[in-house]
Parts: sequence; structure tokens; C-alpha cells
Amino acid sequence: MKTGKRFVTLMLAFLLTAACFAPACYAADGTAFTPVLRFIASSDTHVRDNDDMTLKRIGKMLDLGYDAAQSDPSYKNLDALLIAGDLTHDGTRTEFERFAAAVNGSLRDGTRFLGVVAKNHDGYKMRRAKMRAVYEELTGNDADFHVVINGYHFIGLSASSNDLMHYDPAQLLRLRRQLDDAVADDAHKPVFVMHHEHVLNTVYGSTLYDTWGVPYFTSILRDYPQVVDISGHSHYALNDPRSLWQGEFTAIGTGAVYYTELTIGLDRSYNPPDAYSVSTCWIVEVDAANRVRLVGMDILAGKPLCEYVLNNPADPADRDYTPARRKAASSAPVFPAGAALQVRKEDGKSILQIPKAQSTDGMPVVLYRVYVQNARGMTVARDWTVPEFYRVSDQDVIEHTMRGVPAGKYTVRICAETAYGVQSDALETEVEVGAYLCPRCGKTHTGFAGFFAALFHRVAYFFLQVIG
Repeated sequence: MKTGKRFVTLMLAFLLTAACFAPACYAADGTAFTPVLRFIASSDTHVRDNDDMTLKRIGKMLDLGYDAAQSDPSYKNLDALLIAGDLTHDGTRTEFERFAAAVNGSLRDGTRFLGVVAKNHDGYKMRRAKMRAVYEELTGNDADFHVVINGYHFIGLSASSNDLMHYDPAQLLRLRRQLDDAVADDAHKPVFVMHHEHVLNTVYGSTLYDTWGVPYFTSILRDYPQVVDISGHSHYALNDPRSLWQGEFTAIGTGAVYYTELTIGLDRSYNPPDAYSVSTCWIVEVDAANRVRLVGMDILAGKPLCEYVLNNPADPADRDYTPARRKAASSAPVFPAGAALQVRKEDGKSILQIPKAQSTDGMPVVLYRVYVQNARGMTVARDWTVPEFYRVSDQDVIEHTMRGVPAGKYTVRICAETAYGVQSDALETEVEVGAYLCPRCGKTHTGFAGFFAALFHRVAYFFLQVIG
């Protein structure tokens, strides 16, 4: 009986995964989506001298692209692999050699590699003129490029060869001329532009506070609604809806092949505990009507995380994914009927067990807010915890350890939240927080002397855990 159930489960999983790439996919207007162009858009592979992790991920990423092509009877090509900088971790020649070997060893006939090198990790060990030269020598590609594939223009910009500049005036002037050429060729087609850093104040991670955005391209790209801008650098979650932005042009953040980061409130560059188990990319398709289909992939799971179909990006009047529209479409998550907030005690700590909330708008639940209230109803502590929304996960319960709360009895309220700050109704429970017990001696340390005793015991406990 168990074998039969397992077979049915596996078949359903296979069919659901295959359906992601099946020709029965329909665009928003109800018409079938038949690709005429397909490529992978990714970033931040961070290949190292002494670690094969991301080398293997490059191979898996390409396998996903080829699987998508082979499962589509109408169009079986994977036309290109795009990697938007930070190809290497420290920018050594050995790392560039390992990167080039991994890409060349995984590419098949008919797939073109298009990459750029970044001022960031790619330039750590070399001056940027040499970095560009090494990249070009090993890949056979120009560090800045303008190529046409199946009638669609791809423009890439690497970091300037001038170490004092991200991008120099000659590059920016050339970008505008290349965009003019692309529009003159066909103003109704999207034009794909790639560089490492996000355009300032576009996708998730691009604000001045996040620090992953740059201002160099804004004044140029706003004149070309045809542009679909592709960038990495932040490593921010690809399937967070803010990673797709539309305004004067379209921008997408790629996530990262290497690991993931987030900004939560004032906590910039928050790395979840499983950050290095996260690896993502986009499979991008374009049809004859110039609609763009984006499938965000969990590389390690081999499964889709999200999917969008953009009406022709060249039409500035047809923008479904502006921040205002996305925020207006965001609705409050809901907890399952009968769900209850539980508390588990472990080593004197109170660990909240939060049932997974359900999305009501097709966008992931990205956060759980924690509010701790005393007997008078005053909020004495606020906290948050992040679910595993950024990768394929079967997480049904989210655990959160209460911290910074003095001993006493409290009411704890939990609200699930969307990327746009829309919160669910709260789940509540009563929690009694005990005095913190030292893991070394099992006692409570108080006062001035107790501070130093606790510090000594924590250091001793740490070393015993490591040595033991």
C-alpha cells in the first residue's frame, strides 16, 4: 500500500514539474505561449579555487535549461546562458579558469554563453583591465558585448577597465548607441541588457539603504521602454515579487547561484540559516508576440519557484508589474482553519512553533511578525522570523526562539506578512518565560559580577562544544 502511494506521489510531482515547461502553458490573455527564444538568466556563481560547490551548480542550472527545451515539442533550443557577474569569488586566474571549464564543459551545441565581469568579487585580485583581459582570453567573449540571437538584441556591460570607475563615460555612450541600433532594428521587441549591479531604486535590494543599486544606467534606460534589465549582486530572493519591477523599463533581479540574502526592516543583508543551500536562476522565454515568460527556478530542487508572463515589455502602457499595481494586488495571508500557535520549551528557552500561513494572492508569505504583550496589553518586545519561501521547501511549521524578553507571563501574537507589508489576522498564545539559565552551570547570573561570570561560562561552553 505504501509503495503504491509513493508511486502516485512521485508521478504527481513529475507531472507538476513537467507541466511548468509544457506547451500547454497559457499567457495572461488565454492564448498558448509558444517560445521562439529561450535562455537562462543568472548571476553570482562565485567559483572558488578550492570548492566545487558552485561548479556543480552551474552544471545543474544548464541541465534545467536543457530539460525545459527538451520537454517542449514546439521549441527545443536553449539559446543562451547569461551570468551577470561575480563569476568568481576572489578574482584569481585559477578561479576564472575553473569557471570557464565548468561552463564550457556543460554547454551543448546551439547555446551561447554571455557573461560580464564585475567590479565586485571578479576584481578582488586583479586590476580591472587585466581582469577583463583574462576573462576574454579564457571565454573567447568580449567583456562588453552586443549580440543578436533569433532577432533579439542582448547588450552586456562589464566593469570599466578604469579602476576608479564602475562604468566609464565611453561605455555609457556606447550603451545608448547600441540601444538606438536595437530599437531601429525593431522597436516592438524587448531588448535584454545585462550588468552586475541593480539599477538604483528598481528591484528588491536596489535602494540606497540596501546598497546593491547603482545610478549609472537610470537616465539612459528610462528612454527605452523596450529594455528588460537583468542584474544580480544583491543575492536577494528571486521569487520575492519585488525582484520583478516595471516602470519606464523592466528590471529583474536574478537571485544568486551561490547563496541568498534579504533585507528585513533595518537588518540589511540578513542571511537565513540555510542561505548557502539556496541557488536560483530564471529560465526566460519569448514568443512571437514578444511576450516574455519568466520561470524562477530552485536549481538544487530542480523545481519552479514562481512564474510570470509579461505582455510585450516594449509597450510602456502595458505594465502589470509596477510596484503600485503589485502592492494593490497584495492581500492578507491566512492561517489554516483551526491552526494554533504552540510553544516548546528547550534548555530554558521558549520556542514558538508557528503554523505555515497560506497566501491569498499568489505571492509568497515572506515574514512572520512577533509581538509580545504584557498583562496590561502593552507591547514589550517585537521580533520577526523568515520562512523558507526563497527555495522549494516542505516547511509546515516555522520555529522562532523568543529572545530579549525578561522572565514573566506574556501574550504572544504572530502575524504573517507579504512582501508589501500586508498582515494576516494574528494567532495568539500565552507564554511564560523563565529566567535564562546558563548552559554551562545551569544557574541564573545577575548583577555586575554575574555579567562576567556569564561571559566566562559562555566562552567556556562554546569551546567545550567545539572541542568535545
